[in-house]
Amino acid sequence: MLLALTCAPAALAQVSDADRATARSLAVEGQEALEQKDFTAALDRFSRADAIIHAPTLLLGVARAQVGLGRLIAAHESYSRILREGAPEGSPEPFFEAIAAAQRELDALAPRIPQVLLTVRGPDAVDVTIDGEPVPRAALGVRRPVDPGEHTVRATAAGFAAAEVKLTLAEGARETVTLELAPLAPPPGASPPPITRAPDAGPVASGGGARTALGIAALGLGGVGLAAGAVGGVLAIGKHGDLSERCPGNRCDPSLQGEIDSYHAMGTLSTIGFVVGAVGVGAGAVLLLTAPRSQRRTGIWITPVIGLGSAGAKGSF
Repeated sequence: MLLALTCAPAALAQVSDADRATARSLAVEGQEALEQKDFTAALDRFSRADAIIHAPTLLLGVARAQVGLGRLIAAHESYSRILREGAPEGSPEPFFEAIAAAQRELDALAPRIPQVLLTVRGPDAVDVTIDGEPVPRAALGVRRPVDPGEHTVRATAAGFAAAEVKLTLAEGARETVTLELAPLAPPPGASPPPITRAPDAGPVASGGGARTALGIAALGLGGVGLAAGAVGGVLAIGKHGDLSERCPGNRCDPSLQGEIDSYHAMGTLSTIGFVVGAVGVGAGAVLLLTAPRSQRRTGIWITPVIGLGSAGAKGSF
């Protein structure tokens, strides 16, 4: 391995002698730590050396240290990187030996990596983490590699109580974890939030308040109907008088057909107006007089008003 750093291919020839010496020293320390099973130190030294001079021999030391620390997924990626990158033609023999070793060790490592299948029951919009690291929603319901050891799986969603599962995975384990989220319940004895309104908004419409409001609206509609009926009636009477003079014996000239149709339309409008007015005033009076006492005001009175060309109702509520 150390020899490989001194006889690297042309791509490594751009490295200064000082950097080459530093990387060689770090590689020696990393190999010694690896043999002593000080995997933390070995990972640090090999990672530093590889950052100075990237070579498969150094990355192989990184992968072996990761395996020793139980970081099997990271080691799997390091071995795979060695195989993807390979070595250019003319590289020293230790480079090719490192690539062959990476393939053998990767084949032995793959079956050791535990896998977990995560499923969530509850809302669709859910956030899942393993040891605080987010799990993409696309990865739910399929096998996901996880390092061996203790892990905490947690699922959260707005409006639902969080679900959490703790598990310990042995090497090569295949586990299924199901997280079920239940809707949050209101705290015991909690009362609904108060209804806020403007200072002069008047009584809050409840059952009786709504009836009072409907009664007032019905009276207004009835007044409009009576007024329309009265106006239509007055106009119809005037039109009738005019036609009586121009149609002796109830026989009218065909040229007056438009005025005759207008007379009939006014009569129909008057009839509809009086009907709507009567129904509206009657319904409004019933609604007001039958509203709960807590919603009524004292001194309610209603008086129909009919005059020349107008009709309606007035009152106090």
